Amino acid sequence: MKRAAAFLIISVALVSALIAQSLTASIVGEQLHVTGSRIHFLTGEALQRLRDGATVTYQLQLTARPERAGKLLGRAAERFAVSYDLWEEKFAVTKLGGSPKAVSHLTSGAAEAWCIDNTSMPVGVLPPNEPFWIRLDYRAEEAGTPADPADNSSFSLSSLVDIFSRRTRGEQVHGTEELGPLRMADLKRK
Repeated sequence: MKRAAAFLIISVALVSALIAQSLTASIVGEQLHVTGSRIHFLTGEALQRLRDGATVTYQLQLTARPERAGKLLGRAAERFAVSYDLWEEKFAVTKLGGSPKAVSHLTSGAAEAWCIDNTSMPVGVLPPNEPFWIRLDYRAEEAGTPADPADNSSFSLSSLVDIFSRRTRGEQVHGTEELGPLRMADLKRK
């Protein structure tokens, strides 16, 4: 009787822990992809900068480790330039780097999901039969220094708003989500 009760408690705890995780992982071709519908990074000061007409660059990094704090198995990092269309109230995202891609007319949730979906890791770096942890880190890059008032060639709507409102930049958008332990055999293939 005690064993059945202990098993039930452990099962409920494991299911609760799995449900509480914000990330899910799957294999698409030879790449590990994560999705995170509850991850929101178009917020705070960075969102205000977007609404002021600035483009905000976000960095996303996906890492794999054999344990939460173990040695690094693999890393994939991507940068995305996000902008906001004031008239349509929609977001546009451009993946920067080697193979740039762009998409537009997105809601904030769809823009966040597109960035996460376009950050993937080759499955070759992952252990085929051993457990591993996946971690997604995201952050908005800080805004550049304001333009020199004597040089009007580099003024943007954002820099004008900054000059006239004297807004301070204290809040930084960043976060981390983890998923694990996982095994390659347990991941869904698409």
